[in-house]
Amino acid sequence: MIAFGPVPSRRLGMSLGVNNIPPKICTYSCIYCQLGRTLKTSVKRRGFYPPDRILDEVKRKVSEAGVKIDYITFVPDGEPTLDVNIGEEIDLLRALGFRIAVLSNASLLWDPDVREDLMNADLVSVKIDTTDEGIWKRINRPHQSLKLAQLLEGVRDFAAGYSGDLITESMLIRDLNDDDGSLRGIAEFLSEVDPEKAYISAPIRPPAESWALPPAEERLNAAYQIMSEILDRVELLVSHEEGAFVSAGDVRSDILSITAVHPMREMALRSILDRRGEDWTLVERLLECGDLMETLYSGERFYIRRLKSPERLPSQ
Repeated sequence: MIAFGPVPSRRLGMSLGVNNIPPKICTYSCIYCQLGRTLKTSVKRRGFYPPDRILDEVKRKVSEAGVKIDYITFVPDGEPTLDVNIGEEIDLLRALGFRIAVLSNASLLWDPDVREDLMNADLVSVKIDTTDEGIWKRINRPHQSLKLAQLLEGVRDFAAGYSGDLITESMLIRDLNDDDGSLRGIAEFLSEVDPEKAYISAPIRPPAESWALPPAEERLNAAYQIMSEILDRVELLVSHEEGAFVSAGDVRSDILSITAVHPMREMALRSILDRRGEDWTLVERLLECGDLMETLYSGERFYIRRLKSPERLPSQ
């Protein structure tokens, strides 16, 4: 299926997806990929589907949608920029009147042709999980021809010339890239490209490798605090779509929605409770049932929505 959705996106609202790459043709074989291992990584760009076919399938999905579409999003089963026709496809789809987004792992942005192809997209998301070559190879397991320094320079060059919305996502894995040094390295690099928003992620779906675990909530809180010291717009992206950015007017739902995105200081949490006529027993109940977690950072008490562990994959 080339076009799918629309589906709720934690970043983009209602997103109609474009799957412009056949399953698992990718430059990476990330340990956390929800689609499983990449059997053979590739960096060779080529055409996979005729651009007119992609346009026709998206048109059909738009006509069937029945809901407001916020973005048409290239979010395939592999790396979207491996499609040599993606620039033409972006231009064709823009004529439908919707904003166009591309979610990329950034591995091919060293190529000037790839950078040029993405210039007409309204939003581009790039993945920066680390700035350390050894950690990058352990987490992302890139094609052997790729070099992290070249990739990072490509991101810098793209950011310098791109006039759309550039956002970033950093997937944190327990004991691999969630230490203070790794987090500062990511944040310092991101400060050079100045994204509209820097998202911090953790595995919330079954990963390719069962040992690719999300960081403890204390480390997620530390990640948010450390990156916020360097960057202006940081957000956690660690809840499922149906639980993200939802407020039903209920204070419990409000607290869980906010703390899934921003760890809250105790004072701020008490202020919300006071305004809504609630007392601290609500927080105590959320802590007791495991929906909320209390953690310390730099001597201050923070509250963060507890990350639900991803389901374990069946044994191979």
